[in-house]
Amino acid sequence: MPRRFIPLSEVSEILGISSAQAYALVRSGDLPAIKVGGRGQWRVEVDELEAYIQRMYAQTRDLVAGGEEVDAPERAPGG
Repeated sequence: MPRRFIPLSEVSEILGISSAQAYALVRSGDLPAIKVGGRGQWRVEVDELEAYIQRMYAQTRDLVAGGEEVDAPERAPGG
């Protein structure tokens, strides 16, 4: 059975962002999450993460279609 929830550390790894940026997405409400356990560990539902990613794709498509300049893709060192 696939996991339903993942920790913020995994979210940051999947999105290629820092843990602080992942936490900021949760705190802003852009990425729904829940707090569980005695120490209040944040967990994100895998389906919510996928929905967030799809929203970001849609926003990017709208930016491109609207003629807004999009940052150049990152290049690997030495590339």
